[in-house]
Amino acid sequence: MDTLEIVRKSEFVYNTLRLKTFPVGVKFLKHQEELPETARRPSQFLKKKITICQAMTMARVYGWQMGMTGDDVICILASLAFGFTAAEDPRKEMAESFFESTYKSDMEKTVKEVDQMCFLDRGDYQALLLAPLPKITIIPDTIVLYGNPAQVSRILQAATYDRDEKIQGLFGGKVECPEYLIRPLKTGEPRIIIPGPGDRIFSMTGDDEMIFAMPFSFLDRFILGLKESGKKAGARYPITYYQNFQPEFPAHYRALGEKYGIR
Repeated sequence: MDTLEIVRKSEFVYNTLRLKTFPVGVKFLKHQEELPETARRPSQFLKKKITICQAMTMARVYGWQMGMTGDDVICILASLAFGFTAAEDPRKEMAESFFESTYKSDMEKTVKEVDQMCFLDRGDYQALLLAPLPKITIIPDTIVLYGNPAQVSRILQAATYDRDEKIQGLFGGKVECPEYLIRPLKTGEPRIIIPGPGDRIFSMTGDDEMIFAMPFSFLDRFILGLKESGKKAGARYPITYYQNFQPEFPAHYRALGEKYGIR
């Protein structure tokens, strides 16, 4: 599949789901020199470091191609997860931070939760490209969609059309960028994610927004589902209202209607 075909497919997804923001393609790069020249490095373009979720917002809202390396990321927790630090035991550091923030009742439970999170090892990848899917210049690894619950319901119908299983999710309410970026890359499976506080505080993710992430290899099956899932039931977005009924009115309205033959 070439990038022109990706553009056509991304437009179909965007228009069919009436998405508020662009679908985003994410590419994990072994070397930062692989970033396209059109990618904007925050440390160079904005003269500051930002969070990965901010880069996601700039891609999906502004339409910018964002290039992120360890030198561009200010969020220590994301840096731990994406292998951008020299930490010898990033999971331990993550767990200690969660516990110190009083997100968990004891350290043992904290460690068990962190063990369920997706991490990249140091040196696995040096850079991330986050780009609106219609503008991406290289084949992405992961595709990320933001939508309201009704849109996500339709997304799930499409995503499960050609699958035996429902779409899974791991919900912790914090540091969710590894869940929608790293896990689809590692597992080859689509995921549902509830954005965490970083997404909402720093990247302005709306209270009504959820995330669906899928590996790029799942795109064609997803589009098939958008075209076929629930076709005979009229499934679509926006969800159509049922209108085949006769309304009822208060008694004095009915009395006035009867006066003029409206019953």
